[in-house]
Amino acid sequence: MFFRPLVFLGALGISIGLIACDQTSKETGMVRDDFGDAVPVRSAPKRIVSLNPATTEILFTIGAGQRLVGRSDYDLWPDSARLVKSLGSGLRPNVEAVLGVHPDLVVLYASQDNKPAVDAFHAARVATLALRTDHIADFRRTVSLLGAVVNDSARSQTVIDSVYRTIDRVRRATEHAPRPTVFWHIWDSPLITIGSGSFMSELVEVAGARNVYGEIRGPSGPISLEDVARRNPDFILAGPVGATTIRADPRWRIVRAAREGRILVVDTGLVGRPSVKLGEAAVALAKLFRPGVVR
Repeated sequence: MFFRPLVFLGALGISIGLIACDQTSKETGMVRDDFGDAVPVRSAPKRIVSLNPATTEILFTIGAGQRLVGRSDYDLWPDSARLVKSLGSGLRPNVEAVLGVHPDLVVLYASQDNKPAVDAFHAARVATLALRTDHIADFRRTVSLLGAVVNDSARSQTVIDSVYRTIDRVRRATEHAPRPTVFWHIWDSPLITIGSGSFMSELVEVAGARNVYGEIRGPSGPISLEDVARRNPDFILAGPVGATTIRADPRWRIVRAAREGRILVVDTGLVGRPSVKLGEAAVALAKLFRPGVVR
């Protein structure tokens, strides 16, 4: 199931004002999340529930994984995350289950679906950090905020530098090459693709290609198979399940790329999260589009 976790990871709206710099932490003892709520940073939390695969991956990478006492069903990387108790969905989470592990910080995706849960956690006097990481640029802010809250800004900055250095390397390697057009298959019934409001479309651009549905302003949107055929992409990107579906369904033969077997299979666990693997994802896509250009 690729599309559902993707939606809540990075697929909704535009983030609102967020303060995440070390100077703010020192002066006020707090940061503000994407709902505008204040989160204290004076003492590092010891029992964290992270209900977003992206933030769970970041917390483990910056050395705070041992503090996690709860996660969502989709938080499966690194392998150590599987040892943390699963508390169900990251969208509209089970408030009682989360409070049952006695967290002193809950981290979750800042969608309106999660606002009632945030209000309930506040009522229970549990610090809550709601983050919306939809774009590559949001990654820097998300990691900075998490680093400030767990009191390890130095390690978080190292992670930020490493990821953006790799992304910049891929962008430089592909910027002057011809750009093939790409259709990214996300869901089949209804047929859904990625728009410019998603980090996944941005990764396509970094990797040296062009999303044929880049004019969709949101993170994703429904389209028709006939319209895909009309746009005539050079390649189709799909996960393993989606690629199998496309190859087996004769209706897809109206799309030239499908008919000619130009279906590029992506690792959905790598490219589907705006997290610490963003650089690796850019490298992987660039290798699919233009083998040998990026190492």
